[in-house]
Amino acid sequence: MTSGGSTRPAVLDARDLTSDPDLEARFAESAHRILADLVVGGAALGWVEPPSRDEVAELLGRVLSLAHVGDAALRAAYLDRRLVGFGYWLRYARPTHRPHADLEKIAVDAEVHGRGVGRALTTALIADARETGIEVLTLDARGDNTGALHLYRSLGFSEYGRLTDFVAVGEHRFDKVLYMVDFRRRS
Repeated sequence: MTSGGSTRPAVLDARDLTSDPDLEARFAESAHRILADLVVGGAALGWVEPPSRDEVAELLGRVLSLAHVGDAALRAAYLDRRLVGFGYWLRYARPTHRPHADLEKIAVDAEVHGRGVGRALTTALIADARETGIEVLTLDARGDNTGALHLYRSLGFSEYGRLTDFVAVGEHRFDKVLYMVDFRRRS
């Protein structure tokens, strides 16, 4: 864990998070705060209106449960024991797709954008996928989320598809950009 105003986040995995009762008890509430604030600010996270506390708690409980059996990975970034970001991937459920996973969510508190939290979370999740034997890690992002798209490209993801004007937010339409990193092609 960081100390005394450090700018580098501590990036915990699911086991680290659940082994600290204080962090685990506050995790869903803190994650809800981050998601709600980001969605209100127009972030491209899949919600038009902020999710409810119960929806976030249920989602994160499911991810943690799957992480403990190797079908997901969850990472949480803390600065001085304050959650500032989290992300997770989920293994595809279909038997024919089991070697693959989808990077579902990276959410970083707006107060710390630009400080490397998203990069630290994504890098850790990529490492988790490799270590778990995932062959292809996929994700999708809204086309106007240029910061995230740049981050993903810089970490080895490549675009494999685009659905033009697929995402509807009120009257606005955005592309859905599909990215992947194929670990089978890397040494």
